[in-house]
Amino acid sequence: MFEDYTAAEARRIVTGVDDDGKSYIVEDRNTPVRHSSDANTKCEIWRSGSVPVHMSAGDGLEGGVRTSPDDNGFVYRIVTFRPDSERDLDAGFADANGPLPGMVAPEEADGIPGLHFTESVDIVTVLSGELTAVMQDHSVTVLGPGDTLVQRGTKHSWSNRTETPTTAAVLMFSAIRD
Repeated sequence: MFEDYTAAEARRIVTGVDDDGKSYIVEDRNTPVRHSSDANTKCEIWRSGSVPVHMSAGDGLEGGVRTSPDDNGFVYRIVTFRPDSERDLDAGFADANGPLPGMVAPEEADGIPGLHFTESVDIVTVLSGELTAVMQDHSVTVLGPGDTLVQRGTKHSWSNRTETPTTAAVLMFSAIRD
């Protein structure tokens, strides 16, 4: 666990096939692409612009951390959330391009700091700590280690109401609305 959320790293091991057709470890290191904002640190693991993915495709991480997946694609990351008591709740959430495109203006968020949405289905599993999902109707659900929330493009916010960083694995698939 990280006392300082900005120090969060995620180890990424990538396999491949050598010239003799045998499997081997191509890479074993901390993620090469990460971004810290006031709210969290995102460590990018893999991104693809389409599914199915070719087995020899690269990691797709050119351009840095972009929260939403590419159209018809997915992104997988490890996110460490800073405790709410240590951050500016009005700042919302951001990535390498600045504030998230789906951020809801504070005056329209009905008092929910960081209310936002993405055009994706997100599978969020808490690895350590405690993370609170806040919905637009003000309902909350507390997630602990091993708990998974499936976020289907709805307006929501994340809150770390503890005094230590919380880490979650996040898989986001592009999605369409009716």
